[in-house]
This record gives sequence, C-alpha cells and structure tokens, in this order.
Amino acid sequence: MAVYVYSITGKQHPLRLDGLTGVGEHPAELRTVTAGPLCAVVSDAPDNLRPKRRDLGAHQEVQERLMADGTVLPLKFGFVAPDDDTVRLVLEERSEDYTDRLRAVEGCAEYHLKASQDEEALLRQILSESSMARQLNDDLRSGTAGPDASLRLGELVAQEVQERQEALASGVIEALRPYARELDSSQPAGSDFLSVSFLVTTDDQEELFLATELSVANQMGKEFEFRLNGPLPPYSFV
Repeated sequence: MAVYVYSITGKQHPLRLDGLTGVGEHPAELRTVTAGPLCAVVSDAPDNLRPKRRDLGAHQEVQERLMADGTVLPLKFGFVAPDDDTVRLVLEERSEDYTDRLRAVEGCAEYHLKASQDEEALLRQILSESSMARQLNDDLRSGTAGPDASLRLGELVAQEVQERQEALASGVIEALRPYARELDSSQPAGSDFLSVSFLVTTDDQEELFLATELSVANQMGKEFEFRLNGPLPPYSFV
C-alpha cells in the first residue's frame, strides 16, 4: 500500500508521535520505517489527497512535534512512496546524504523572508533620479513626445525596476547572511523583490538575525514591506 512520508530523522530521535493524527479524511496511524541510522515517519497514504487546510495543518504538526525533540528533515506536503520497502530502500541508498543533511540542520530553524516596495514610491524614485525617464515622462504629459516614447519609457522603467530591486535584494541578503548557516533564494512573485530562506541556529545567532532583520526593515522605511515567517522546520534545506 502507498505510504505518505512526513519526515526523516535519526534513529535515536525520541519520535513522540502519541496524540498526532496524519493526513487524510480518515487518517491512518503514524508509524516509522527504519534503515541503518535513519528513520522515516510515515502513515498509509489516503486516496485523492489534496492540500486542504486540515491536512496541511496535520503535516505541519508532525514536523513541529519532531522538531521540538530533535533534528528533522521535513519533507514537503504530498510526498508519497509506493510502500514501506521503497522508503526503506531510499533510506539505505541515500543514507550518507541524509545523515550529512541532518548534521547540517542540527540546532537550526528556517526563516523565510519576503519583501516588497510600494510601486508608486518606486516609480517616483525612478522619475526623480533618472533624467532620461523624467524627460520621456514630461514629453508624454506635454504631448510633445515621439511615437515610440511610451514604449521607450516602459522599457526604461522596467530595466530600472529590475536593477534597483536586484540591488535591494542583494543588500538585504548581505546584511543577514552573517547570521545564517545557509540560505536558499527563490524567484520572487508578484510585487516582491525578495524571497529567501535562511537556516539559522537557534541560539544567540537567532536573536542577532531577528534584530538585524528588524533594523534593516526600519532603516529602509515605510514604503517597504518585510514579511518574515519562522521559526519553521527547515523545508528548504533538506
């Protein structure tokens, strides 16, 4: 029978699974599959599993319980294997890799940071600081612009936005990088210019990381929105 895989831990992990429920409308009991020094937390996989709030919550609750007691490699929602033997085989074949990753994330949590800038404020900044963009905009408003002025202004603004946002993202990352063991950047969506996960040790480095993130956000001003989510199981670093 297909099995749903929640996490990978070391065999020495306490694995307190009592009181937890798995995913699915009629969740099966959580159990473990062990191979060598590793252990996977699994349950029978429900049919037609969808990312409903209840199931996402159940998946996350397993991660948080395990993380509270030790190091865990959390798998993202929806990971299904054909059967226990397949899980056991993967643990055996990738034993060295998983063991190395467990050591890498030991004592750490993930913090995910997204940031955006008010679009009108950014446009005003570009028109204020770019003489070419300002001239094209003035010509368009006065009716003296050439036939391609609108296209040229659009291309210029788009290039300025990209360059400025890349510089902003780089600056934020560099300010926080000293307090993270690892980081993982992803493509920002929508109006965001930054989407990055930091692997932070949960000791004095965590306090420094949080204080620095708050300081950077305050320094950049009200036209910027910083959204920090964490501490989380280290999904991005498995």
